[in-house]
Amino acid sequence: MPTPFALTPYQTAILPDWVDYNGHLRDAFYLLIFSYATDALMDQLGLDEAGRARSGHTLYTLECHLNFLDEVKLGESVEVRTQLLAHDAKRLHIHHSLHRVGVAAALAESEQMLMNIDVSTSRSATFDEQVLQRVQALGEAHASFTTPVCVGRTIGLPPART
Repeated sequence: MPTPFALTPYQTAILPDWVDYNGHLRDAFYLLIFSYATDALMDQLGLDEAGRARSGHTLYTLECHLNFLDEVKLGESVEVRTQLLAHDAKRLHIHHSLHRVGVAAALAESEQMLMNIDVSTSRSATFDEQVLQRVQALGEAHASFTTPVCVGRTIGLPPART
């Protein structure tokens, strides 16, 4: 049984245009799938089209780490599960994991830092009150979740031995 997540914002089948010469999902399309999940998260937080028009705010991705854990092939049905790791008045630290529908094992994981932006100035801004309430409620709902293994990883090679 999959780990319980409050949000499964996005599901899709792997499309032919997304597959490479090895029959695997191309690297860029993992991020596309996670990007669509971020859009769905925005909708759930009140930053859908109407919320963006009302508040004049949107989210920008500041940083993204992507870990490829298993192959994904043409025609498979996948879902993204999203966890809010932390937040402050302007930012969301989130984790997306890609899974075959209903399967616990992750195929890929993406840790992201998102910033609330006032579109009139293209500068960071505090969340508007309606959005902040939803962010806080989601943070409380996810507070007891364990931190996913890939969170906080860095890229690097061990020092060369001489």
